[in-house]
Amino acid sequence: MSKDFSRRKFLGSLAAGGAATANLPWLSNLASATEQGLPHRTLGRTGAKVSILAFGCGSRFLMYKDEDKALEVLNHAIDLGIDYLDTAYAYGDGVSETRVGKVMATRRKEVWLATKIPDRTRDGFMQRLEGCLKRLQTDHVDLLHIHSLGKADVLAKVEAPDGALKGLLEAKEQKMARFIGMTSHTDGPTLAQAIERHPLDCVQMALNPTGNGSFEKTALVAANKKKLGVIAMKVFGQENLIGTEPGKTDPVSLMRFALSLPVTTAVSGMPEVEMLERNVALGRSFTPFSAMDMARLREELSVSRPMLEKKLVGHLDGPTDHPDIFWV
Repeated sequence: MSKDFSRRKFLGSLAAGGAATANLPWLSNLASATEQGLPHRTLGRTGAKVSILAFGCGSRFLMYKDEDKALEVLNHAIDLGIDYLDTAYAYGDGVSETRVGKVMATRRKEVWLATKIPDRTRDGFMQRLEGCLKRLQTDHVDLLHIHSLGKADVLAKVEAPDGALKGLLEAKEQKMARFIGMTSHTDGPTLAQAIERHPLDCVQMALNPTGNGSFEKTALVAANKKKLGVIAMKVFGQENLIGTEPGKTDPVSLMRFALSLPVTTAVSGMPEVEMLERNVALGRSFTPFSAMDMARLREELSVSRPMLEKKLVGHLDGPTDHPDIFWV
């Protein structure tokens, strides 16, 4: 989480974005879409059906300073039909996983549970995974990722004989994870190489109208070709794409853009109950953008690409006191 991020700024930007979309007639359906279930899509070759909206348990989840409130919101999300939970060790150095684990103690069978390991060596990866499973109060996760793949030098470390990829494959063999993947918000071509070289089941990547990191043109194409499950993230560009000034737009359009791509689900952090309920309503009434609308958004937000790429390189959706483990 960036040091200059403030809860007030984030909430204010969402309010501004909502005002900017007030004249879109289809938005009137959001408030009345409370009785419908969330649509589900197949998560690639895993064959699993998951909700098109995933609950992000990163820095925004940790904004609930009171743990009881955080658990209440997470339970509410599941009650509303969100059955994909996205967490990671780096989200508070295990704090997020601990919170999620307290809900998993009674609701594990109701959700698709994904976590991410930052370590780049096999031994570090496996040791970290053991702690993750204990915090999550489960003997396995549904999806296990190598967290935050960077550029070619990081991929080389992961692919080394003693690299994290070896641990990832062992975790699946030992049934500590049903399926495996990698995540990246840095460089699409590097993620595409990983997809082409290795037997991954899913990938998680930054997808928004700016085209940051060339993910849509490279990694997304490679993933679809191999029929992998694709999870969209950085839909709002860490809130840098929300606003009324040039190069920005409203959060509803950003989420709708992501879900109009050939992806399974989109991860969103929701630090307010109102955001959770708004996103669920959007998911329930979702209709895809036309090709023309998608092209228009890409053109309008393309000016924000350099800014966003600069902010996302090396970004960790922590907070974490140990960023060094991502780069060893």
